[in-house]
Amino acid sequence: MAAVERALGRLADAGRRHPDEQALLASVLEGLRRRPKRISPVWFYDERGSCLFDEICELPEYYLTRVELSILRGRLSEIAASVGPDLCVIEPGSGTSTKTRMLLDALERPAAYVPVDVACEHLEAAAERLRREHDRLKVHAICADFTAPFSIPEGAPFRNRLVYFPGSTIGNFDRSEAVRLLSHLRRVARGGSMLIGVDMVKDRRVMVAAYDDAAGVTAAFNLNALEHLNRRLGSDFDPAGFHHRAVWNAVASRIEMHLVSRQRQLVRIGDDFVCFAAGEALVSEYSHKYTPQTFAAMAAAAGWHVGQVWTDPREWFSLQRLVADCSSISAGDRGCRVHAPCPSDTA
Repeated sequence: MAAVERALGRLADAGRRHPDEQALLASVLEGLRRRPKRISPVWFYDERGSCLFDEICELPEYYLTRVELSILRGRLSEIAASVGPDLCVIEPGSGTSTKTRMLLDALERPAAYVPVDVACEHLEAAAERLRREHDRLKVHAICADFTAPFSIPEGAPFRNRLVYFPGSTIGNFDRSEAVRLLSHLRRVARGGSMLIGVDMVKDRRVMVAAYDDAAGVTAAFNLNALEHLNRRLGSDFDPAGFHHRAVWNAVASRIEMHLVSRQRQLVRIGDDFVCFAAGEALVSEYSHKYTPQTFAAMAAAAGWHVGQVWTDPREWFSLQRLVADCSSISAGDRGCRVHAPCPSDTA
């Protein structure tokens, strides 16, 4: 995913681009030159996209939020006891932080909360609500792409870290990308742990409906990515020239969201043009689904091991506590868990 750290307006001199905008443009063009063409899910999340996603979470077809909340409500005291007191909770892609409020209320003496998100206004509004609700909690909002390096303040409130990654965002990444992200978040945790949401493989009809709702909210969310691209990079995508599609790819164990071109068309982006054939799909999101075994193997490849798993009675979704696996981490890696030292640390 491209690093999107702030809104990049079009410059007055169209022939000269800010270096950050050039990098962003290059990343988008690289995706559009792939087969199949791809854009990053980061383009969903401008202000309108964030609001649409909040609507999606309330839809009857979108089981993920509903089931995850049921797990939290039923197992929250157990989860809070497992992660411990005095935590700095770091939440990548924080959205409205609804589930985070539940976690913070259950934790023993939470010290700090660090939400990280690219939708700056949405992020700050959610952070301000938490400041009012938890006046003793240090809230430090960071407007950044959480897949890229970002800085967390030093000092006591930010020392004992829990990375909280709810929802099913990890499924948006290819396996190699997911391993890199999990490795990055292990370093962010600095010896702490992670509480992560993992969507599980289930009936295909249930999974597809969650990404293609009858009310068309997910379709609007998907098409809004093109509007976002147009505003940020001055491209000329016509959203009316595409339609939304969601399919299950059984071989890759993922839902794929597509924007399908309604006709042959040429789209300008920067100084380049990209041709779409009629019926050609632009992939806007992958949402991988896991078995307990496939997720544990992926986490292990990133230097984590699964400590505990909480799930619903149908095993549609899970919350998993990950701790760093010191045996698979090179010496000196700051992401190694300090509360469960390696043998070499106790010598």
